[in-house]
Amino acid sequence: MRVFLALCLSPALGFLVPSTPSFISKSSTKTPISPITLLSKKDALESPKVESTSMGLTDEYRANIPTNRDTETPSNSTSYSNSPAQVSVDRSLTPQQKLDKQLRVCFKFGGSSLADASRIDHVANLIKDQIELGYFPQAVVCSAMGKTTNNLLNAGEFALDFAAGGNKGKVNIDPVRTLTQNTIREFGMEDMSVTEEVESLLQEAEDMLRGVKLLQELSPRSLDHLVSFGERISVRIMAARLNQIGVPSVAFDSWEIGMITNSEFGDATILPDTAARIRRTFESKIDPQTVAVVTGFVAQDSMNRITTLGRGGSDLTATAIGAALGLDEIQVWKDVNGIMSCDPRMVPAAVPIERVSFEEASELAYFGAKVLHPIAMQPAMLKQIPVRVKNSYNPSHPGTVIQNRDKTKLVTAITCKRDIQLIDIKSTRMLGAYGFLANVFNAFERNKLSVDVLASSEVSISLTLDKKHHIDTQKHPILQELKEVSKLTVKENMGIITLIADVDRSSEVLCSIFKIFMIEGIKVEMLSQGASKVNISVIISDDDLERTVKALHSRFFEEGVVSEP
Repeated sequence: MRVFLALCLSPALGFLVPSTPSFISKSSTKTPISPITLLSKKDALESPKVESTSMGLTDEYRANIPTNRDTETPSNSTSYSNSPAQVSVDRSLTPQQKLDKQLRVCFKFGGSSLADASRIDHVANLIKDQIELGYFPQAVVCSAMGKTTNNLLNAGEFALDFAAGGNKGKVNIDPVRTLTQNTIREFGMEDMSVTEEVESLLQEAEDMLRGVKLLQELSPRSLDHLVSFGERISVRIMAARLNQIGVPSVAFDSWEIGMITNSEFGDATILPDTAARIRRTFESKIDPQTVAVVTGFVAQDSMNRITTLGRGGSDLTATAIGAALGLDEIQVWKDVNGIMSCDPRMVPAAVPIERVSFEEASELAYFGAKVLHPIAMQPAMLKQIPVRVKNSYNPSHPGTVIQNRDKTKLVTAITCKRDIQLIDIKSTRMLGAYGFLANVFNAFERNKLSVDVLASSEVSISLTLDKKHHIDTQKHPILQELKEVSKLTVKENMGIITLIADVDRSSEVLCSIFKIFMIEGIKVEMLSQGASKVNISVIISDDDLERTVKALHSRFFEEGVVSEP
């Protein structure tokens, strides 16, 4: 067994479990429109000039986030407990008094929560109910409805198709149009302005696809513009539905409230002064009693060209707004109850995790957990604003709070990843010769191979590759490169088990782990304690992975192992 105290590059995998819907809206989809006062968008927002350079979430960006809270929450704080809000707003209070007593939050809803008219109606009434409970959403960030983004991407591919005989592709957004029109019809919005706005967006999408068909070209810039129609349609329908049920709302494209990025189409990063722009917009342009319904995932660069924020983009929109405004909480509403202690498909006894730290959540996300992407958490983490993962199908469930770790738990979560290659690289040079590690890392960079877990000594390195980056052991170019400086061995069918744990007490964790391995007869191929100090990873045979995970979960969760106070 190779054992090193070393760097774990991507150390964990978390799991979320769907739950059965337990909340069904009682309101009719034909609810008449309530008389309300709305903010006009026509001349509400400025279009100031923006510097073209971008450093993403850099020191400049961080400096523009308001310092309205301590960098760390005191350990005895009860401000963000993992229980539903105990705030109840007296209905006899004036609107301003109610607003003063409410928690200021940002809600984010993904595509599955907005899949069709019934789900949009459910979410709209959920928002109304949350306001009554004491949560006032300064912003509601929405993804595209259901599979709209995929349908728009497919439409782009259809427009590019070049059939035999020289026939070019076709323009077809029928699935998007049908879903949109059915939703508008279900809500009785045919005579409302939203119908004209949505139809204009659909027509613009078709016009763009005609250009793609004619030119037979779909650049990253054009692709960003194409997929943006999903979010832009979604927020307009959601805002209209909220207005119908009496919640004053206005739809905004994110750049209208100040979300500006660089020009890296497909994976844009936020410009440094975005936080200040968002704050200015909300302070001077948006009625504090009006809900701003904002497009997630999409933004604009300094030349007013539409960009997308890449993986976790909608979550990043929500956390950027929450951090800029210094809100009390950011709530990410999904179709799951929260983060689980293990994959419930593998371990039926898996239990919900009440709270995790930002660092722990980042470790979970690095291996593809459906929590929040690490980049999406950065704005909230910088200001220690709690992020709560909740279930739109089960809104009474408290979900999981991402802010501070649960110090009563020795292990927070157990995760795993299958079908891993384990590569052992041993230097053929003399002991003490420099440059070995640099040669190895440069070779992996040149071949665009992403490493999951790594452990090293002076003359050898062990690392893992997931199935997306498996190398052909007979002819991959990296073999020839490394052959000149090392001896390389590849082991197939390995698995990674990662424990998100209190690494300050790693001796206790490892003692329990190896006791189980001894009882179960498990051979450990590699061990790595991550530099982040919240995870321990072991590499074992994939054949032993499931029974090992079950045994570890039984030990740390079903037998009640906790940290000492």
